[in-house]
Amino acid sequence: MNGSNKKIEQIANNITTFVLSVIIVVVAVGFWNYSSQTFKQDCFTAVATMLSKTLDFVAHPFAKKDSGQEHTVISQSAQENWEGDSATTDNTGSKSKSTRVLHKESTEPDQAEKAKLASMPAPPFASPSLPKKEKVVRHGKPVQFVRKTVSHVPVYETIIDLHDPETFISIGLANNAFLANDKDMTHGDEGFDSLVKKSHASVVMNGTFFSKDDQKRVMGNMVSGGRFLKYSPWENYGTTFGLTRNNRPVMMTARAGELPNWSEHWFSLTCGPRLLKDGEVWIYPEKEGFADSHVLGVGPRCALGFNPTGDKLILCTFMNGLSLSEEARLMKELGCSEAMNLDGGASRSLAHNGSIVVPAGRPLTNVLLVYDSKNRAPQSLINSWETFQQIER
Repeated sequence: MNGSNKKIEQIANNITTFVLSVIIVVVAVGFWNYSSQTFKQDCFTAVATMLSKTLDFVAHPFAKKDSGQEHTVISQSAQENWEGDSATTDNTGSKSKSTRVLHKESTEPDQAEKAKLASMPAPPFASPSLPKKEKVVRHGKPVQFVRKTVSHVPVYETIIDLHDPETFISIGLANNAFLANDKDMTHGDEGFDSLVKKSHASVVMNGTFFSKDDQKRVMGNMVSGGRFLKYSPWENYGTTFGLTRNNRPVMMTARAGELPNWSEHWFSLTCGPRLLKDGEVWIYPEKEGFADSHVLGVGPRCALGFNPTGDKLILCTFMNGLSLSEEARLMKELGCSEAMNLDGGASRSLAHNGSIVVPAGRPLTNVLLVYDSKNRAPQSLINSWETFQQIER
């Protein structure tokens, strides 16, 4: 009978234990579900710490603990600051030290310890790191090259950040000529593929007009790297786009009472006709001196412009034949407030990162070159830019 009672009592205890366990689990789960995320994170951290200490103890069960006192080390200047902050002033104006005293115990190693430390190799992370070169922060891409359709007209658009320190714009002459229209330093025209290959530029496109005769005379004035590549009284015709100090863009039309101050131009290109002025369509080709039907009619077009804030230069190569008014409307739609027409027709050409996108229909005498951080400008161009910025005007 006693055995039966004990068995019944054991079963009852087991049932009670099970019920209590279930209740505890249910309460714990409910508490966990309604607890804050911070509490849960603290629990995980505590468990991780206990596991780490347990594993450390298992790995080093006989490691000795430092039974010595922890030493507080302060510098002489820190101690003086501490004492100065703790000082009080009596009625006579003299300072008296507070009774609060910070005791310091020397931790300077003896000679034997110094010798031992000196013989030990320093860990790699103990070596002083080299000073980091200051990085130039850029917003977006300095040179964006996209193909899009604007008002049903396909166009290749190059958007240039004029504030980017590694973006440079220059002019390349055919056959590495030093000057244009010079009998000794000008060497005719050159195939577009050859001009692209030797430039190593991010973007290469056709520039200003030139004659079709054997002399291949460049029509518009050109400044690149702060020096004239070509100058003539042609400044009384057409429209001039220029980049002045700090890459500030300007656009002037001579016969509209706007004459460029060439000494202020780091880069300059005279072409035309003008398309936009102060955000509005402005087309007076005859007034600028244009009479060629190829310029005044409908044909392959290229254009150059900049936005109202003057921080974006926009180069466009249109794939449909356009009139000047259609070209002006599209440049305005692309965000330009000032714009002018470039050489087009058979001269229309474009390359990006060394690949020809739009082949030229004839050899060229001059091209526009755009350099960026990936396709770096020649050092001579960079040096001339830096010198130009330092000259007071």
